[in-house]
Amino acid sequence: MAEWLASIMPNVVDYSEKFWSSCLATGQMFLIAGGFTLMFGSVFGVLLTAARPGGIMENRWVYTLVNTVTNIFRSIPFVILLIFLIPLTRAIVGTAIGVKGAIVPLVFGAVPFFTRQVEAALANVSPGKIEAASAMGSGKAGIILRVYLHEAVPDLIRAVTITAISLIGLTTMAGAVGAGGIGSFAINYGQNLHHQDIVNVCVLVLLVFVSVLQGLGNMLARRTTNHRLFQRKVETK
Repeated sequence: MAEWLASIMPNVVDYSEKFWSSCLATGQMFLIAGGFTLMFGSVFGVLLTAARPGGIMENRWVYTLVNTVTNIFRSIPFVILLIFLIPLTRAIVGTAIGVKGAIVPLVFGAVPFFTRQVEAALANVSPGKIEAASAMGSGKAGIILRVYLHEAVPDLIRAVTITAISLIGLTTMAGAVGAGGIGSFAINYGQNLHHQDIVNVCVLVLLVFVSVLQGLGNMLARRTTNHRLFQRKVETK
C-alpha cells in the first residue's frame, strides 16, 4: 500500500508530516471560527428578524446598526479583509499569522454571511404561528425560541451547511496569506515547487470534506422537514 501511494503521489508522501499538520490546522480554523460564527451569526440573525420594522421587538436603531455592519463586512472581499484586520487581529490574539491569526478575519468574514442566512431562514416562519403564540400569551423570548427557531430548524440546518462549506473556502484563502492549512500547503509545496500531485491531493481532500458536510446537512434537513410534515398531519387530524 505504501509503495502504491508513493508511486501515485510521491511528493505528498515526502511531505507527509507537513501535509497532516496542514490538515490539522485547517480543521482547527474551521472548528474554532465555525463555533464563533454559529454563536454570533445566530444572535445577529435573530436580532435582525426581531428588531426589523413590524418585528416582535421592533427597534429601528438596533436593526439599522446590525444591518449596516453586516452589509459593510459582507461587501469586503475576504483577502482584503484579512489585510484590513491585521491591527485588530494582533491586538486580540497577538499575531496576524498562523491559525491564531486567521481566526479573527475568518469570524469577521463568515458571521455576516451566516447572519443573512439565519435572517432568511427565520423569515420563512409563518406569521400566523407567531400571532397565535402571541395570542396565547407567549412572551417575546418564548416566540423566538418556540416559534421562530423551532419552526425554522430545517432551513437553519441548510444555512449552517452552506456557511460551513463557505468557511472551508475562507480557510483555504487564509492559508494563501500565511495562515497555514491546506491552502498554504497546496501553494507553497504544490504550486511553487511544481508538485502537481500535492495540488491534486489537496483538492481531493477539500472535495471529500465538502461532500461529507453537504451530505450530512442534506440528511439532517430532510429528516427534520419530514418530522415537521408528520407533526402537521397529526395536528390536522
